[in-house]
Amino acid sequence: MLWISKVREMVSVLDLDVLYYPCPKGSPTFRPKVLEMGGKRQFPYMVDPNTGVAMYESDDIINYLAKTYGDGSVPIMLKLGLLTTITAGLALSGRSGKGSSYTPAKLPSQPIEIWAYEGSPFCKIARETLVELELPHLLHSCARGSPKRQDFFKKYGLFQVCIVAIYASAGNLSPHNLCLI
Repeated sequence: MLWISKVREMVSVLDLDVLYYPCPKGSPTFRPKVLEMGGKRQFPYMVDPNTGVAMYESDDIINYLAKTYGDGSVPIMLKLGLLTTITAGLALSGRSGKGSSYTPAKLPSQPIEIWAYEGSPFCKIARETLVELELPHLLHSCARGSPKRQDFFKKYGLFQVCIVAIYASAGNLSPHNLCLI
């Protein structure tokens, strides 16, 4: 869980839209899929349908995202290796395992869409719930300063995170999204 939080932070920094397939402990659907696709039961596991790249290891994923979707630079807060992992763990310590264990739920016919960003405590609670329920979700990153905030405001007349759209239509899912399992 600590390792994926670093990747989610980089997704926010780069303002990416990402399709997540959560893999909480004990989940029956996507954990076996990671083993089938990558050969290991290790997380996070990223598949980029734009390039065909698939990889494990949060630091490798962060560097890949920076080079592929950014200017190649990784923020200092995310390139300190073990120190970054430890500080991410401290940030999560008050949540006592939230979002890490599976709770049975019915899978939606389409991924849920969520407009959120990693730094928001409100978004964190919603994301933890989506993960615990093993619900696939398309994250529209919209951290402070993101142009997506203004786009959303123009379209809907308001902006408040986190916003969740359940049973989103397939027409809203774009093939350029990264897939993180």
